[in-house]
Amino acid sequence: MSSRALRTAAVLLPVGLAGAHIGPAATWLPGVRLPFFPRLAGTGPRHHVALTFDDGPDPVATPRFLDVLDELGAHATFFVLGEHAVRHPALVAETARRGHEVAVHGWSHDRPWLPAVARETTGLARTARAVRDITGRRPRWYRPPYGILTSARWLAARRAGLRPVLWSAWGKDWRADATPESVRALISADLRGGGTILLHDSDRLAAPGCWRSALAALPAIVRDCREAGLAVGALREHQGE
Repeated sequence: MSSRALRTAAVLLPVGLAGAHIGPAATWLPGVRLPFFPRLAGTGPRHHVALTFDDGPDPVATPRFLDVLDELGAHATFFVLGEHAVRHPALVAETARRGHEVAVHGWSHDRPWLPAVARETTGLARTARAVRDITGRRPRWYRPPYGILTSARWLAARRAGLRPVLWSAWGKDWRADATPESVRALISADLRGGGTILLHDSDRLAAPGCWRSALAALPAIVRDCREAGLAVGALREHQGE
C-alpha cells in the first residue's frame, strides 16, 4: 500500500468507527424512530398509553409522584439511575410495592460520545442487578440517558438482557420555563393511542424544581388519555414482558 493510501486509511478508519459508534443515535429523531422503529419508540396497542418517568429515584420528588399516581389509580414505569437507586433502596422498593415497574436508565446520566463498551456493559449490568436485588424482579427495559443509543449501549443492553425503549411523546418538563400547561400541551400534541409518554420525577439533572410542572400536569394528562378512551399503565402492560 502506498504512503498516500495509508494516510487516507488513517483518516477514514476513525471516521468509520465513529460513525458505527454513534450511528444508532439517529433513532433519537422522531422522524426516524416512529416510522422505522416503532417498538423502540414504545409503540403498543392502540387502546393503551404507557406512562414512564426518568432520572429517579429522588427522595423529594418521587414520593409525590407515587402519591398522585395512587390517587389516579394509575401505574407507570420508572427508569432509575443505578447510582441513586443504591442510595435510596427503600424508595425503589416502595415504588415496586405500589405496583409500578422499575426499569434501567443506566448507572449514571452521562453522554456517550466516545465508545466505551466495557463501561456501558458494567454500568447496565450493575444497575440491573441492583434493581433485581431491591425489588425481587429482573428489569426488562432500558432507556439510555438523553435517549441516545450507541452501538456500545445497544450491545450492553443485549448483554444485560434489557430491551431498549424510548418514547413517542414528551413534555420537555426538564426546562426552566416548563409549566403544567406547557407540559400537558406538548404531550397532547404528540400523543396517540399506542404511544409512550416521557416525564421526569427528578430535577437532579435539569432546572431546579422543574419536576413540579410534570407533577401538576400529571392528573390532566391521565384524564386526557382516559377521556380519549385510552388506558394508562406501565410498559409491561403496553409492550408485554
